[in-house]
Amino acid sequence: MFNLDTLLRDNIKRLVPYSTARDEFKGEAAIFLDANENSFGSPLPVNYNRYPDPLQWKIKYKLADIKGVPPQNIFIGNGSDEAIDLLYRAFCNPGVDNVVLCPPTYGMYEVSAHINDAVIRKVSLTPDFQLDIPALQQAIDEHTKLIFVCSPNNPTGNSIRKSDIELLLNNFNGIVVVDEAYINFARQKTFIQELTEYPNLVVLQTLSKAWGLAALRVGMAFAGEDIINVLNKVKPPYNISQATQELVLQALDNVGRVNEWIREIVIERDLLSAALEQLPQILEVYPSDANFVLVRTSDAKGIYQYLTTQGIVVRDRSRVELCMGCLRITVGTPEENLRLLEVLKSFNLKTEIPVSA
Repeated sequence: MFNLDTLLRDNIKRLVPYSTARDEFKGEAAIFLDANENSFGSPLPVNYNRYPDPLQWKIKYKLADIKGVPPQNIFIGNGSDEAIDLLYRAFCNPGVDNVVLCPPTYGMYEVSAHINDAVIRKVSLTPDFQLDIPALQQAIDEHTKLIFVCSPNNPTGNSIRKSDIELLLNNFNGIVVVDEAYINFARQKTFIQELTEYPNLVVLQTLSKAWGLAALRVGMAFAGEDIINVLNKVKPPYNISQATQELVLQALDNVGRVNEWIREIVIERDLLSAALEQLPQILEVYPSDANFVLVRTSDAKGIYQYLTTQGIVVRDRSRVELCMGCLRITVGTPEENLRLLEVLKSFNLKTEIPVSA
């Protein structure tokens, strides 16, 4: 039986969070002399002398309409990386509690685990990049607090079977974190709609991918209100700047444009995958539900280096578990994808061995 109180670290249970000036007073006023701000303004065209809303309620109300969940079930972080870090800090006693990771997957799960001194247990994905359920079940014990599942997965691009994630949610008394950074490009539906059914579910999403706001560093966690309250309790008081909040609010008014980009990216992804399959140095193009494709090549290091000489940068994933010989290629614009294919074809010609006369 899932019990949030038994999962929390004792010091977090006892923690009295920092109370900001904006927590203690809510409403409108003519003169603010409570937060030791610069009352004269900012040396900028727009004044940023006042602290921002620490809980970003305007953003949450807009996201609630877009995502179909109550605003109190939303956490806004400095990228989804902040939510990942806070989950460790709230639930994993250093050197005692463990987390289960399923490589190959997003690298920050492991980095954050090391930073927070959580014990790492790795259960590799199967050869077709799905969860190894029997091995996962064996890895879990009474000190397992978190299981991270990235779906669609990075760097493989495929969605994890929903039934396997549901099996974990139904049989694990800790927290299952489903990272949906690439869900906008996927055929599979989001797990956000399952929040009321699973109190141990945390869904991560981001504005960095489909929304094109990577430079702003804004991520989201969706969970039951009790878990959201824990994240808000542990986070820094003003983790999202006023300038960022204003830009995010503007972006959220453009859902239609973002949906157009998503459709275009998916079309380009499929065209790029089909074209890559025709190149002799591309041995396999893995199915993708993301805005990138993973390809197994005849010479990952050589192709990567050659592309850089032509001004094209992809990601060499050949040293990642189960990804030997692989490159990860983000879907670009039609022009960028055509240029990539041209350069890859020239690499093939470059490496041909001339026939002796």
